[in-house]
Amino acid sequence: MAKRRGVAEQIGLLDIPPPAAATSVGAEGHRERLRARLLTAGPDSLADHELLELVLFAIPRRDTKPIARALIARFGSFAAVIAAPVPDLLRTDGLGEAGAAALKAVQAAALRLARAEVIERPVLNNWDRLMEYLNAVLARERVEQFRVLFLDTRNRLLADEAQSRGTVNHTPVYPREVVKRALELHATALILVHNHPSGDPTPSADDIAMTREIRDAARALSVVLHDHVIVGNGRWLSFRREGLL
Repeated sequence: MAKRRGVAEQIGLLDIPPPAAATSVGAEGHRERLRARLLTAGPDSLADHELLELVLFAIPRRDTKPIARALIARFGSFAAVIAAPVPDLLRTDGLGEAGAAALKAVQAAALRLARAEVIERPVLNNWDRLMEYLNAVLARERVEQFRVLFLDTRNRLLADEAQSRGTVNHTPVYPREVVKRALELHATALILVHNHPSGDPTPSADDIAMTREIRDAARALSVVLHDHVIVGNGRWLSFRREGLL
């Protein structure tokens, strides 16, 4: 062995990298290059399907490129993929529960980051951030969802709660329950929010009537209704700004 080692040293064979270096090719090499590009050049250097691939590295022993491309082809964009309902995601070949969970974790992280920009600041003076948060929460919902933002005396967010979920064009709302919850939280003001899955934020006659019912019920208990915001797909409407309150 000593003689063989001596010959190997003379011809330089011991300078050859070990076989483990071969991980720089194939699927593993592709993963390494994507990670390196993210860390050195930032997320803007990655296309939507490449960012999805990074997220889907949570799937063990799978080439995530075809899965990521299939998701983009089906849903249209990175944002639409992470916002898609779990049952729809699971219909994608190869994704599985691990991949779906990874996508939903990204969505949850994005919503918490957006919400962090709203908490601890007066909501009425931070309107653009609030709209970014509400769009992130509701713009891609496929059924109507009614939410209430409960505010304290300084108009800071006490709670953001989903009161009800409905169908593609209707959700039940009970003014008494909204006001009761405001009293439980010691809220002094409210902002109502709901989405229109059609993408058109124009209020219906029922939307206007329900808003006025809640306003009157809240006013009777010294709780102010600041606004009602309807979120469409990339658009929103404020009752206050439209003179509907």
